[in-house]
Amino acid sequence: MAILKKGTVRAKLIMMALATTFVALVTMGGAMLVYDLRTFQQNWVDDLTTQAEIVATVSAPAITFNDPVVARQNLALLRVRPQIQAGAIYSANGAMFASYAQSAQETPVFPDRPGQPGHFIDGGRMVVYHPIVENGETIGTVYLSARYRLIDRASSYAIILGGVMVGSLLMAALAASGLQQAITRPLAAVTDVAREVMQKRDFSLRVPGSASGEIGTLVDAFNDMLAEIGRRAHALQEANLTLEKEMMVRQGAERALLLADRRKDEFLATLAHELRNPLAPIRTGLDIMRLNPADKAAGERARAIMERQLKQMVRLVDDLMDVSRINTGKLTIRHEQVELHAVIGDALEIARSYIEAQGHTLTVSLPEEKVYVLGDATRLAQIVSNLLNNAAKYTNRGGAIRLSASVTNGQLTISIVDNGIGIEPGMLGEIFEMFIQADSSLERTTAGLGVGLSLARRLVELHGGTIRARSEGAGKGSEFVVTLPVMASAGSAAPRQESAPLMSGPFRILLADDNIDFVNAIGALLRTMGHTVHISHDGPQALAAAEAFLPDFAFLDIGLPHLNGYDLARALRRLPALNKCVLVAVTGWGQQKDRQLAFDAGFQGHLVKPVSIEQISAILAGEYQGMATPQSLGG
Repeated sequence: MAILKKGTVRAKLIMMALATTFVALVTMGGAMLVYDLRTFQQNWVDDLTTQAEIVATVSAPAITFNDPVVARQNLALLRVRPQIQAGAIYSANGAMFASYAQSAQETPVFPDRPGQPGHFIDGGRMVVYHPIVENGETIGTVYLSARYRLIDRASSYAIILGGVMVGSLLMAALAASGLQQAITRPLAAVTDVAREVMQKRDFSLRVPGSASGEIGTLVDAFNDMLAEIGRRAHALQEANLTLEKEMMVRQGAERALLLADRRKDEFLATLAHELRNPLAPIRTGLDIMRLNPADKAAGERARAIMERQLKQMVRLVDDLMDVSRINTGKLTIRHEQVELHAVIGDALEIARSYIEAQGHTLTVSLPEEKVYVLGDATRLAQIVSNLLNNAAKYTNRGGAIRLSASVTNGQLTISIVDNGIGIEPGMLGEIFEMFIQADSSLERTTAGLGVGLSLARRLVELHGGTIRARSEGAGKGSEFVVTLPVMASAGSAAPRQESAPLMSGPFRILLADDNIDFVNAIGALLRTMGHTVHISHDGPQALAAAEAFLPDFAFLDIGLPHLNGYDLARALRRLPALNKCVLVAVTGWGQQKDRQLAFDAGFQGHLVKPVSIEQISAILAGEYQGMATPQSLGG
């Protein structure tokens, strides 16, 4: 018989036949075994009782005449029955009169007194007590003990039944194997064709042969179904090809539109935020100069602040204009011989002040010999300065930056390494895309539009070079490598001047902002007006100061490092001592959803940078429009 595959119809039919046969055989065998064992037991009881009765009959005279010798001789006749292990004759008073043992080596233990007439089974032996009656009077008792091998009988019978069952199952399997072919052969053919149709998608296949009855009807219906499916599949395939082409074009257009719309929104929001940040200290510096024209020192500090922030705005605008020119193909670069040391010197002149302001250590390693490249000196310096500024921006204060250059096989390699926040592996492929930043959380300590690296890459490519980023992950620093071929031997409008409203009186004011120039300028201005001011530059510092300082007003930036302004406001609202403190959000985020987020966090006011002294004065005087009431905040 062929090997059956598990789960096939043929196997199931044969297993059904075998299971049916097995159940029938087990049921029949069990019934016959029970019947045989009962018959075996009854035969033993009858046989042993008969032997006891014979002994009782022949031994009655011996008891009557008190002749134990004859009684023992009568018991000795039991030797012809080796199954009987022991026998005894008891007198009427229960005393043993004579005894017998089948084996001289094994001395049986006889009961002290005879039991009640009858039989019982004790372990592996059967015991019979039979009375000795003479003239209607019981004069003694016969005791017989025989081996009762019920288990041996059952084992033998079970072996016989097992052999019969195995033989029957084999015969049943052979018979079922032959009979099932009439059913399984057409079904197997249908299964094979169905599998082949699924694999090859060929609806021209048909089940061969013919069958009668229900199986034949099934085969014909299956062939007809394949023919109909083939006709419909062909029509659907033609329609699907047309639809797929249309859908691919439509989906591509939708994805492009969604991506462009999302990036537009992100860019506009980020641009507004980054332009408002430098405008805030510029506006404050102008207020200082207007309200304190006689304080020359304050005026000089204000002008220095405005110059730094104006440079930052010009840099942002210049980067955006450069990216726009590159995208529209309007950016041109000069191709002239440029010396490496001169380029690096120009880049360091641009970036050194920012690096030093962050407290970083800069190490520069350049080749001793002169190295020349073909390109635009200004743009090459812009590439290096952008990378240096990026390293300084994304490195915690007091970090280390290393700039090195080397020439190998006619290629100049410029490497800028930092020990800053690093780059996640998933961001390495996106870091040079427009508006992508390594850290975009509200708690970030850095700022920017995310165009510096994109601009650097495009300028490098215009010079025929490459740029790549390396990092082992978050917190493990990063490296940017620029490869280049080696040659052989604007302003802002002044704000409208308005007089500041009078304030109601001196207050305790907490200022929290990571823009040091802006917050220090505001703090100095408020101090000149008689207020007590405490300045913090991150969220945890502001929270700790508020508990001790107990301010009347708290002007908080949203994008604070380590603890953003929303969470800081919630924490301050949980302090019972500050339940009367007025919280005002001062941020570059100015959309309606940003205002709602601020009010939900517990702020009572929302000012968008740049903030004028008139706005702050109005809040201090209780005259600012748009302040939330305690009831609207759930107070």
